[in-house]
Amino acid sequence: MRLAPSGLLGSLAFVLFAVPVLSANPGPFTAFTDGETFTYRVAWGLFFHAGEIVIAAHEEKGADGANVFRITTDTSTRGLVRNFYAYNNRAEGIIDQASGRLLFCREKGSDGSHFTDNETTFDYAQKIADYVDRAHPGRTARIQIPAGEPIDLISALVDSRNWNLTPGEKRNVLVNVGNEFFPLTLYADGYDEVRTPLGRFQTIVLIPRMEDNPRGFFKRGGEIKVWISQEGQKLPVKMQLKLKFGSAILYLTDYHKGAPEGPAK
Repeated sequence: MRLAPSGLLGSLAFVLFAVPVLSANPGPFTAFTDGETFTYRVAWGLFFHAGEIVIAAHEEKGADGANVFRITTDTSTRGLVRNFYAYNNRAEGIIDQASGRLLFCREKGSDGSHFTDNETTFDYAQKIADYVDRAHPGRTARIQIPAGEPIDLISALVDSRNWNLTPGEKRNVLVNVGNEFFPLTLYADGYDEVRTPLGRFQTIVLIPRMEDNPRGFFKRGGEIKVWISQEGQKLPVKMQLKLKFGSAILYLTDYHKGAPEGPAK
């Protein structure tokens, strides 16, 4: 029983911590606002509350004084699942606000017997990503950055609310997972009405696919779906990760819009 959640949480890590390179220059970072926070309940099989994922964005000053966004994603098991699989993971990315470029990302976590501890620094002058894996030193590598401007995958999924995609439209991304890159196409599959703990929403369903020479998660028959609400702020209210041995469904249970703007000076 331990193997299934292990593979499940590892695949969730792929979904939330992978790094996509958008086919067009992203320009200023607009995926999140300062203080915006999303909390998801993870349902898996018979377990109504198998885990929790909290995604938060905070604006701060970088080392050079420029404005950057720090995006953090905290994942942990909950309830009965935690009794036999105590998993905790934190991923974070630093993104330059003006250019939308991912400057640095880090992931660290453990389930008690397996550990994750890696980070990537992006050098756009040299077009090199330095990947350091402390848990698996043999995977440490310098990777050539393909054409494009990297940001983290969850930011791309959240930012898709600004793309105004309609069914049948698509957008290409190039995803970096550790020391590899994977070309994906993000499809707008169709409209759907879904019910979540926050209410009922009219949504558009987005599906990332790896069509040419699928590898990794996609080669194993995995599928990702994201439901973006079409009212108001167009939130990612539901996500689904489908594997051969089952599916995990993420429901948005809490949302904070972010810090209010200060008074005009």
